Amino acid sequence: MRPGWQALPRVAFGDGGALREAISARRPAVISDLAVDWPALRRWTPEGLSRRFGEHMVRVYDASFGSPGSNYMGSIDTMRFADFLEATQYRGRDLRMFLYNLSRQLPELLDDVRLPDVGLRLSRRFVFSFFGCGGSTTPLHYDIDRADVLHTVIRGRRRVRLFPPAASAALYRHPCTVRSYVDLDAPDLARFPALARAPGLELVLEPGETLYMPAGWWHEFHYLEAGMSVSLRAAPVHWGDRARAALCLLVTSPWDRFANRLAPARWYRWKCLRAEQRAKALLSSGTEDVEPKL
Repeated sequence: MRPGWQALPRVAFGDGGALREAISARRPAVISDLAVDWPALRRWTPEGLSRRFGEHMVRVYDASFGSPGSNYMGSIDTMRFADFLEATQYRGRDLRMFLYNLSRQLPELLDDVRLPDVGLRLSRRFVFSFFGCGGSTTPLHYDIDRADVLHTVIRGRRRVRLFPPAASAALYRHPCTVRSYVDLDAPDLARFPALARAPGLELVLEPGETLYMPAGWWHEFHYLEAGMSVSLRAAPVHWGDRARAALCLLVTSPWDRFANRLAPARWYRWKCLRAEQRAKALLSSGTEDVEPKL
C-alpha cells in the first residue's frame, strides 16, 4: 500500500457476524472466505469458458468509454467471447467487459455462483461479471444504481481504491455523471487541491476474496493481472438512495449522453469547470477532511 492510503481490514464470513456488522454500519469490508465454495473458482478458466461459450457474441469496451466523443459511454465492438478471452487474458489487449449480466446472457454460469445470506436482498436477476487485461484500470466512479455490492475476484489480483460518498466534491465529480477524472497515481494538487481533503482506502483483492461496497462508495479498480470477477447486488434500502438512483438513470445520465453528442468538447469543459467550482466552494467552507469511517 502506498503512503497516504488507509488499509481495510479483512473479516471472515463466519466470524461472529463481523460482515453483518459492517453492512449495518454502511462501511466497506474485505471478506476472505465468502466465495470459498463457489464452483466458479475452479471452472472459470479462459480455456473452459472458451470451450463452453466461445461462439457467444459479446460487446467490448476500452479506455475511451469515459472520454468525450463518439465512444462516450458506449462499446467499441462486438466479438466472439473466445476471441475476447484470448485477446485480454493472454495477449494483453486493453479491452474490457463489465456489468455483463449473467442472468440474461449466460444463465448457465449462475450455477457457479452462490448468493450468501448476509442480510442483503441480493438479486439473482442482476449477477454481473467483469473481465479485463492486466494493467487496465476502471476509473474512479460510483455505481449509478446505488446498489450495495459484493464484488468477488475469480481470477487475477485487483488493486482497489475507495472513497466515501461524502468525498464527491473533493474528488471533482463531473456533474450529470458518477465519474471523477482525477489521476490517483499522479495527483495534480496544484490543479486539484481539494483532493488532499479526501483520504482514501487502498487494498489488493486476491482470487476468492470479496469486497463489500455500500451504496454510493467511490471505487477505482486496477487489474494487476488479467482476470475476471463477479458482483452480487442489492437494491438500495434507503429512499434517498433510491431517489438519487432513479434521477441519475432517468434524467441526468441521458442528458449527459445527449449533450455529449451535441458538443462533446464544450460539454466536457463545462463539466470540468463545474467540478472545479464545487471543489473550490468546499475548500472555502472550512469543512473538515472526509475521513472514511471503519
